[in-house]
Amino acid sequence: MPCESCMERDNKSTDATMEFLLLGFSELLCLRVFLFFIFLIVHLVTLAGNVMIFMAVVMEPSRPPMLFFLCQLSVIEFCYTLVIVPKALISLVVVDGSTISFIGCAAQMHLFVALGGAECFLLVAMSYDRYVAICQPLHYVAVMSEGLCLRLAVACCLGGFAVALGLTVAVFRLPFCQTHHINHFFCDVPAVLHLACTQSYTPELPLLAACVLLLLLPFLLILTSYVCIAAALLHVTCSVGRGKAFSTCISHLTITVLHYGCATFMYIRPKSSYSPARDKMVSLVYTNITPLLYPLIYSLRNKEIRGVLRKMLRRKKIAQLN
Repeated sequence: MPCESCMERDNKSTDATMEFLLLGFSELLCLRVFLFFIFLIVHLVTLAGNVMIFMAVVMEPSRPPMLFFLCQLSVIEFCYTLVIVPKALISLVVVDGSTISFIGCAAQMHLFVALGGAECFLLVAMSYDRYVAICQPLHYVAVMSEGLCLRLAVACCLGGFAVALGLTVAVFRLPFCQTHHINHFFCDVPAVLHLACTQSYTPELPLLAACVLLLLLPFLLILTSYVCIAAALLHVTCSVGRGKAFSTCISHLTITVLHYGCATFMYIRPKSSYSPARDKMVSLVYTNITPLLYPLIYSLRNKEIRGVLRKMLRRKKIAQLN
């Protein structure tokens, strides 16, 4: 369905000088102050948690592959929240919504999709690490070498950047309606596509292609890894060993379900089902709550992270005593 002002297209609708108005939470006047402080506290705790994990891993002299990938995940989540949350906080302060330039909106969308895509690919690399550790334990050190981990990390970032660039260029080449009001707190893809002045489903094809590359294919690879892991664990006769091996996958599985669940709900659907109020609520979860849960999940469930954090705290106490 076209937007309300599509009967008259703006001749400069794709001019780089135009601005969008992010309406944010303009309908929640009574809850602005409460939401602002809640989001601010969650944001600061999320940043602190990711910085703590990053510093703990960096200070560890011997870093196994999983810790290396967790370090990269913390950096991605740190940047991810910085791209979205500050603008959301501004939208709670400004009553009539906050403006964002054409270039600024495109840059925010690109960074958001690129970081989210890099995380999708990184979850695949982490599942491959678990597959090698459980299914090929004798070859783990040789296969998951430092060089391979570094190449996988770079490939995750470049893959997310390339897909995000193609999607962003395709979205911002569309003609937009004269009403440049985005009923969201950031330049999310469905919210911007909702402003496109077209009755066809052609503008949704780049989003569909991005979903296939960033969501469907990585999810199938992760699923394949865990099918192989499950098949290998069936041949383990010791229940203790089976439970210990599976426990190393719990944190990764939890984050995979959270990440792909929210992303699938948001992006794999037709434009006609777009609901601004519902989308903003779901976006609050995956841009504020899930980044907060990631450090907690890995700190509580990952034995290596717990050990590294204990070492860091022990060194801090020794330094204070000295």
